[in-house]
Amino acid sequence: MKQLAAILVMLSILPAAAGAESWSSYRIAETGTRVDIPLSTFTEEAGRPDGYGVQYRTADGRADLTVQAVPNDGSSPAAFLARKNPPSGIVYKHVTPRFFVVSSIRRGKIWYDRCNFASRYVHCVLINYPVAEKRQWDAIVTRISHTLSGG
Repeated sequence: MKQLAAILVMLSILPAAAGAESWSSYRIAETGTRVDIPLSTFTEEAGRPDGYGVQYRTADGRADLTVQAVPNDGSSPAAFLARKNPPSGIVYKHVTPRFFVVSSIRRGKIWYDRCNFASRYVHCVLINYPVAEKRQWDAIVTRISHTLSGG
């Protein structure tokens, strides 16, 4: 019975499927960056990143999301990513002339970064969440990533 109770408690703190979340469109007025975010999951503002944007985290601090736009200096996505000096051991990497996506595992968390390149700004989302909750986060990360756009 204790195991069942523990499982129920664990399930209650995991994010729900993307369709059950309370989503809102977040927009950075200065840059035209726009992305859907689940406000029912990321309930606390956690600061400001470099450039323009906002950082959010879950109430218990186990996951965080950064929406960010920085000036585009004309670098290609590959050059921009290389300048950021990502850690070795990247599990997933996809680079095109218009965007990049990288993801890996660090300190028990999956980190996922996507940056879309427009003429004036680089529009990015950075998400960190527990490896043990990967399946529960997949739909959320996918929706955030697919809705990222910029002017």
